[in-house]
Amino acid sequence: PFYPLRALVCERCFLVQSEEFESPAAIFSDYTYFSSYSSSWLAHCSHYVDRMVEWLSLGADHTVVELGSNDGYLLQYFRRRGIPVLGVEPAANVAQEATVNGIPTIVRFFDAGLAAELARELAADLLIGNNVLAHTPDLNSFVAGMKLLLGSEGVITVEFPHLMRLVEDNQFDTIYHEHFSYFSFATLERIFEQHGLRVFDVEELSTHGGSLRVYACHAENGRRQHSDRVGELADRERRAGYAELDVYTSFGERVVATKRQVLSSLIDVKDSGKSVVGYG
Repeated sequence: PFYPLRALVCERCFLVQSEEFESPAAIFSDYTYFSSYSSSWLAHCSHYVDRMVEWLSLGADHTVVELGSNDGYLLQYFRRRGIPVLGVEPAANVAQEATVNGIPTIVRFFDAGLAAELARELAADLLIGNNVLAHTPDLNSFVAGMKLLLGSEGVITVEFPHLMRLVEDNQFDTIYHEHFSYFSFATLERIFEQHGLRVFDVEELSTHGGSLRVYACHAENGRRQHSDRVGELADRERRAGYAELDVYTSFGERVVATKRQVLSSLIDVKDSGKSVVGYG
């Protein structure tokens, strides 16, 4: 069977979203991806924890919360240092693995409602969202919840595949029905601003074909110095045309051309009497 897979772009904010998608309940009812299975990802996370603990001087009197905490792959490194942690994970089967390993985990989808409940008892000094925004059907509720749960001097870090890398490196294989959205830096910054959060730094990472790690705080928090990297990346995206539709339409045309080329090659192989084997 054929399943339609179309990505649409908003003419106003340039958020890219999938037109057809699987429901979150269906995806996470028996989730098959356990983050701890990847040794390279664990090394990436261990290095991140080392940096955050030193930079934010995190200790036993602080709280680290991760949204989309999976099997506790990241929070385990904070816990080993005696730092209180809490995970929020909608997939019960992977959350169970975290709980068994001593990571307190709430099995629910994160949104503003859950954030309001949690905020009655805790405030996050570090609030983490790694590769979770793309899985979020209601971005506004999710980011509003981050605002509610973040402590007054707290820091948010989110990591996500950079749309600019996806487009320029023709990574259309990373577009699939489990993802709702695909983000440029400018689009992510705009969403945060609308909910009273200020992006003050950004890093470009090699993970997942090219990702961004964005740092944010409350808009009213003047303690965090604004990094030059924020304006530099925003300018680079703007100069490359990511605030105009032409970049997106030309990308779509390249995808179609690549599809036709691949299909033509496969047909030629079959016509020659050879077999085509798929592995993945």
